[in-house]
Amino acid sequence: MRTTATLAGLLVLPLWLGCGAAYQAGYWVGMPFLYREAPLPGGSVVRDVPYRTDEDADPVKHRLDLFLPAADARPPSGWPVLVFVHGGGWTTGDKALRAGGRDVYANIGRYFAARGIAVAVVNYRLQFDATLEDQIADVADAVAWVHGNAARYGGDPDALFVAGHSAGAQLAAYVAMSPDLLPARGVEVSRLCGIIPVSGGGFDLADERTYELGGARRYYEKRFHNGSAGDSWKRDASLVRFARAGLPPVLILYPENDFEALKRQGRLLDEALRAAGAESRLVEVEGSGHSRVVLTLSRPDREAADVVESFIRGASCGG
Repeated sequence: MRTTATLAGLLVLPLWLGCGAAYQAGYWVGMPFLYREAPLPGGSVVRDVPYRTDEDADPVKHRLDLFLPAADARPPSGWPVLVFVHGGGWTTGDKALRAGGRDVYANIGRYFAARGIAVAVVNYRLQFDATLEDQIADVADAVAWVHGNAARYGGDPDALFVAGHSAGAQLAAYVAMSPDLLPARGVEVSRLCGIIPVSGGGFDLADERTYELGGARRYYEKRFHNGSAGDSWKRDASLVRFARAGLPPVLILYPENDFEALKRQGRLLDEALRAAGAESRLVEVEGSGHSRVVLTLSRPDREAADVVESFIRGASCGG
């Protein structure tokens, strides 16, 4: 068992370090064993919807794909909506990522849409052409767009969930937990139904133990420093500073074969939320590793997909 966990960690190490070619290679390793194409009977897919249309909008990165359930199964209030933010070490990745000729994130969209949950898979600008602040703004713009347009696609804007994997987990949760980002775009944080970071990092960058476990201080500093004075970047980029009572419920997931540094970050976020009086649930899902857990999010026989769906179904929001 220990050998398996160590091997899994070695196989996904390049993904966490953010090397573009190795990022896709991490999925290649798991594809033959974990990928199962999710059909979307009666549903529809709307690709490359712009969530920014101003003159400075990026024609590729300021877009999202919508995965919509079958119209005849729409509840009176509309479907719950899941916004999903891809990973890639803040430097790589795309909503249309394919590995071994198979789609990665679109499969998640089809999987949940087939179960009556609309999904928006979003792009955002990548470092180092963009800064962390740019990326956070992009995700906030995307979430605000989905909230404002969900109803016309059959979704319920009052049943909105924000999720992401790896770097996308940090970006998604940062936007959803910040007291300012969404309100500045006309969406109160209280309008969100849930936050779902999966195998994320950058939750508490002031924690020295994380770096001792292999959290790569220089890796984070290169992405998050951006001219900050001294070590202030550690606080500025961390999510724990947003922990407070009244936040939407948070579901924190990581796989049992994830990096110990990322597991610790998940635990620290959970502890900070609970200490502040927020509702948080931490789940270590069976098997898998840092990259391959994404493939299990579109498998009905795997724990990760079931936990996320149950969290959405059990939320007390929307109509």
